[in-house]
Amino acid sequence: MRLQFLGAARQVTGSCFFLEGNGLKILVDCGLYQERPFLGRNWDPLPVAPETIDAVVLTHAHLDHCGLLPRLVAQGFSGQVLATRPTADLIGIVLADSAHIQEEDADYKKKRHEKEGRQGPHPVGPLYTGKDVAATLPLVREGDYGEEMPLNGTVSVRFHDAGHILGSAMVEITAQENGKTRHIIFSGDIGQWDKPLVRDPSTFSEADDIVMETTYGDSDHDDPQGVRDRLRDVILSTFQKGGNVVIPTFALERAQELMFHLSHLVRDKSLPADIPIFLDSPMAVDVTEAFLRHPEYLDEEALKMFREGRSPFQFPGMTYTRKTDESKAINDRPGTSIIMAGSGMCTGGRVKHHLVHNISRPESTILFVGYQARGTLGRQILERPKEVRIHGHPRPVRARLERIDGFSAHADRDTLEKWLGALKKPPRRLFCVHGEKDVSFGFARNIREKKGWNVIVPDYLDEWPLS
Repeated sequence: MRLQFLGAARQVTGSCFFLEGNGLKILVDCGLYQERPFLGRNWDPLPVAPETIDAVVLTHAHLDHCGLLPRLVAQGFSGQVLATRPTADLIGIVLADSAHIQEEDADYKKKRHEKEGRQGPHPVGPLYTGKDVAATLPLVREGDYGEEMPLNGTVSVRFHDAGHILGSAMVEITAQENGKTRHIIFSGDIGQWDKPLVRDPSTFSEADDIVMETTYGDSDHDDPQGVRDRLRDVILSTFQKGGNVVIPTFALERAQELMFHLSHLVRDKSLPADIPIFLDSPMAVDVTEAFLRHPEYLDEEALKMFREGRSPFQFPGMTYTRKTDESKAINDRPGTSIIMAGSGMCTGGRVKHHLVHNISRPESTILFVGYQARGTLGRQILERPKEVRIHGHPRPVRARLERIDGFSAHADRDTLEKWLGALKKPPRRLFCVHGEKDVSFGFARNIREKKGWNVIVPDYLDEWPLS
C-alpha cells in the first residue's frame, strides 16, 4: 500500500489523503483549502483521476474535510462516500450552503471585476454548484461507530468517535496484505475530553501507521471550566460600553456550544435579561435542527438538559435569523447585542457585514472562539493591524479584540499527547498533519524526544510506502 498527502500537509486546511493498495484507490477526506496562500489548490486538478477513485471516507462535515467533494463528483468521481449517520445528514447542509455562497461570491466578483476592469487570480465562477451537491448526496453510504464497512474482500473501514463535532470520526482502515493484517488510523480532528455536547475521543491500543492532526500541537487551551466565566466577563464589559459583541462562529458545533453556555448564563441571571442574542446564520440554524435529529450521539450533560425540559438551544433572548433583512436589522438596533455569525474564520458569510459595522467602533468587541488559520481574515484581525480590508475597502481596527481558546473543538498539546499515550506500543510511523508548518514540526520533535518514535511531517504531494 502507499499513502500520498494531497492536503493539510504543513498547513491546516484542505485535508485529503490518498491510499492505494489491495486493488483500491481511497481518499480519506476531500477538503476545501481556506488559507489565502493555498486557495489556488482548490482549482488545481486532483493528482489522482477522480473517475478511478473507488471510495471517499469522510471524518466529519467541516468544509476543510468535505468541502471539495462536489467538485470531485463534477470531475468524474462516482464511487461511494462513507460517513457516519450525523455526518451524512450534516454534509447535505454544509455543502449546499457552500455552493450557494460560492455562486453568490462568483456573481459579486464578476460584477466587481467588470466594473474595475481587472482579473482576479482565480477563475470567476463557483468551484461547484447546487446541482453538483445534489449529485453527490446519493453516493453517501452511512455507518455507525464501531461498524465494519467492507470495501472489498481484504480492506474494511471502521469509524470511531473523534469527540470533535457531532458525528466526527477517526477512521481505522484494516487491510489484509501478504497474510498480515495492517491497521492504519486517520485521526481526523481530535476533540477534547469533557466537552458538554459531544462525547470523549476514542483511543487506540495499537496501530501500524497513524495520520494525526496537530492543529494546536504547540499550545494548551484555556481551562475549559473557566470558559463560561470569561464569556460572561467579555459580554458584561461590552454591555457597559454600549457596543456589540460580534462572534465569528462556525455553524457546526461552535454555534451550538456557544448557545449551551449562553443558556446557562441567561438562566442563572449572570447576564442582563435585556441583551438580545442572535444566531445570524441560516446554516447554523439548520445544523442545530440536525443535532435534535441525532440525540443518541450527544454527551450525557446535554441529554440531561433535554430530559429536564431546558433546551440548550432555545432560551429567553435567543433569536434565530434566516432572512437577509433580519440580519441587516441587527445592526440598526441600539445598545448591546450578541451576534453569532459565520463564517468562523471570517472568510465569507454574514459575519463580514457585522464586522464592517463594528470593527471600527471602540465600544464593540470582536470575540474569537475558534481556530483562525494563517492567511484568513480572522487571523489578520487577531494580529491587531491598524486596518483590514473587508468587502474591498480598508476598515480601521478600533474594536476590542478578545479570544477564548477553551471553546476549541480541537485537542491541545497535552490532549494530543494523552491520545497518543493510550498506545501500548509505538506505531511504525506517525505522520503529523493538519497544522501550520512550525507547529507540526515542533510537535513531531517533541514526540521524538519523549518517545523515540519515527515521526514524519509530510509535505504536499509526498508519497510513502506502507508495506
